[in-house]
Amino acid sequence: MIQSVRTVEDYLLHLKSKGFQLREDAIGFIYFGQQYTNSTDELTNTAIEITLKAQKGFDGSFYISLLETFASNKIYSRKAALQYVKKIELLAV
Repeated sequence: MIQSVRTVEDYLLHLKSKGFQLREDAIGFIYFGQQYTNSTDELTNTAIEITLKAQKGFDGSFYISLLETFASNKIYSRKAALQYVKKIELLAV
């Protein structure tokens, strides 16, 4: 669980410290998705977290789709993103 807004780099380091290793191509894809969808660090970190929980690992296409869904639904905060995925029953958060 992300307690406060941190950069994507900080969040990835946090995941690594918890033993979750992402490959270099996945990390590159995370930054690509963030730029492609013009997402904030907060929303990007939330999309990473949801992707990992829903897919039990990092799935790039799921992650991009999630960021695009947030953008198209004008979701700009972690709280709104979590409410949205709960509403569509993607995760029990």
